Amino acid sequence: MKRIGVTGHRSIPREVHAHVLEGLRAALCGLEGSVEALSSLAVGADQLFADLALAHGAELTAVIPSGDYEAGFDDEADLARYRMLKARAVREVRLDFPHSTDEAYYAAGAYIADHCDRLLAVWDGRPARGLGGTGDIVTYARTLGRPVTVIWRDGVERA
Repeated sequence: MKRIGVTGHRSIPREVHAHVLEGLRAALCGLEGSVEALSSLAVGADQLFADLALAHGAELTAVIPSGDYEAGFDDEADLARYRMLKARAVREVRLDFPHSTDEAYYAAGAYIADHCDRLLAVWDGRPARGLGGTGDIVTYARTLGRPVTVIWRDGVERA
């Protein structure tokens, strides 16, 4: 089984959204055989990836950073989408952090990097804005020797 993980920004600017979707689709379309998709199901890149992976027949593994993770969803529609994706997951890995902290997010990203064969990074190439951000997880995955595919359009920065 091939294992593909994702890390990425929660906020994806409109002008790069179609490019990100196409990059994620392309990464998933080229795979043969059974695929496990690892995602924390956060708003943005994580949910886009999970949706596409499920549509391509992958088995979804939800990596939940903390016991109160759902409290971090500000929008009811985003929370509903998270719950729907989590319900479709074949596996759920719940980390032992009681609260959603930067350390919990870093641990979830590290778990994904530790357990994937390839990491897709929806990333503008900028340093992480806090511990556990996309830049930190890309750096960590690269120190492990994991192949990292960055999906972003040059010249576009997130807000």
